[in-house]
Amino acid sequence: MTGPAAPALEAIDVTRSYQLDGVTVEALRGVSLTVGRGDYAAVVGPSGSGKSTLMHLLGGLDRPTTGVLRVGGRDIAALTGDELAAVRNATIGFVFQAFQLLGRTSAVDNVAMPLVYRGLRRAERRRRAREALERVGMGHRLDHRPAQLSGGEQQRVAIARALVGDPQVLLADEPTGNLDTRTGMEVMALLEELNRNQGVAVVIVTHDLDVAARAHRQIRVRDGRLEPTPAPTPTPDPTSPAKQHPGRPTERHLTGEVAGRGGTSS
Repeated sequence: MTGPAAPALEAIDVTRSYQLDGVTVEALRGVSLTVGRGDYAAVVGPSGSGKSTLMHLLGGLDRPTTGVLRVGGRDIAALTGDELAAVRNATIGFVFQAFQLLGRTSAVDNVAMPLVYRGLRRAERRRRAREALERVGMGHRLDHRPAQLSGGEQQRVAIARALVGDPQVLLADEPTGNLDTRTGMEVMALLEELNRNQGVAVVIVTHDLDVAARAHRQIRVRDGRLEPTPAPTPTPDPTSPAKQHPGRPTERHLTGEVAGRGGTSS
């Protein structure tokens, strides 16, 4: 499935198993899901549930044991390592808990790094990196190294690096895990703004229920399987007539009775 209608990420009956000391460990079992352009989802589940394995597969960092996994509409099973790296570079931006910035490199050069693999000239890489940093409110910190930045600022630089290649999807693994509550919420607000205003799909792996609650939908993982997501409780329509219990008087009847009583007592 390719073309403009293809989802950004698609897994169909995907499994992933490993050999550990001669024992087969099934990390994922029959997982099917779709991440569309502009989607905003949180992957949640207990430790060891398969969240990180799922994130690695969706990001094209690993391949499924069985099943179909498409990144940018392309089945990764049919791609060579170099082809997969090119699709990943063009389709996905990664944000990590520990930022993963190069310590001796300025913010602008950290952000420009993914563009090296696209064969762009240095001047063009830095121009795009400056624009990405400005998008996340870090245009005034272009030449600062990570050690000169706060944790929140480092994560903003990491988000700019993820955005610099104009990806369809941002995959964020515990993006607030190393941040205090206030800074974490500022980072989440930034991701939400990028999703809302620029149409970038965002998928977050998190153990923080407050972070997960901000997503449009939650992908719950337990024992390597996806759990059904409870349907939201329908909101009553204030314009529709309220259902009355049989035998109970309606408000109109009560009003009429009161009015009638008032009329007879005068």
